[in-house]
Amino acid sequence: MDALLLLLFTVAASGLCAESPQVKRRYFFNYDHKTRDEARAFCRDKHTDLATITSMEDVDTLRGMADLSQMWQIVDGNRAWIGLYDDVDSWSWSLSDPSFYDDGEAEFRQWAGGMPDNIGSREHCTTMYFDGLWNDVHCMDNLKSVCCDATGPNVTFVLISTDMSWTEAQSYCREHHTDLASVRNLDENQKIKELIPFLQAVWIGLSRETWKWLDGSNSSFRYWNLGFSDPNNLFSKEACVSADFGNFGKWEDWPCGYKRSYICYTAGITQQVIRVSVQKKKNPSVDLNHSAVMEHILQQVNHV
Repeated sequence: MDALLLLLFTVAASGLCAESPQVKRRYFFNYDHKTRDEARAFCRDKHTDLATITSMEDVDTLRGMADLSQMWQIVDGNRAWIGLYDDVDSWSWSLSDPSFYDDGEAEFRQWAGGMPDNIGSREHCTTMYFDGLWNDVHCMDNLKSVCCDATGPNVTFVLISTDMSWTEAQSYCREHHTDLASVRNLDENQKIKELIPFLQAVWIGLSRETWKWLDGSNSSFRYWNLGFSDPNNLFSKEACVSADFGNFGKWEDWPCGYKRSYICYTAGITQQVIRVSVQKKKNPSVDLNHSAVMEHILQQVNHV
């Protein structure tokens, strides 16, 4: 029977169906105006979360759904909150071994006044200035750096005079020392300060994550409004994102306290259907409804 059944399969428009589940999001526009946090609370209560958008297909779907007549408002009309945000509180040390830090030491900070300010929404790495105060800067700046050599809780610091980006400095320190310098207290801050040339700044090991989805999705798809250099942190602390459906659904960073429409999503399961017809070419008497025959057919379909 196996030899016979191997001859039976041709794909057609009708016949046996095989189903495989795929996760698909259903989107819901809400035209009452809420802050981003109010919108998030509503979406999590009534649906799954604020919208995660993972492709241009999703963008096109939302553009087709948007009712601009309901979304419009005098200030910043045609915009709706989505679930992308800038995790401005995610600062952490490159040297991540928890045994290196006593209670509270991993949270030690010595920011200069008004820092971190995230100018241009691109300042995700940290320098120490020659006065010992810290600043958030663009990670691609080329600067000197301070590495650390750690043995248990004991540490020494080494100035690296070659100018590098933060990522290059991290790689160099990890190859030649332990890591970029962590600063656990004022005493260590002073030791690093004494290494820094006058009027200069150096990389230390503090950095943070950037744009993330509220539901934890790891999608890297972005659809920024590059015409306005978004994300640009134009009004400071623009940690939330809305889509402008008056401009093709492109994304912009905004302060989270603004009130506007918003898009929720619900995660669902759709079924992918494969249809095949089975032709009894050599033995017309084969019972296609027999359990053994059906099982073999399904095994073959699962490999389509």
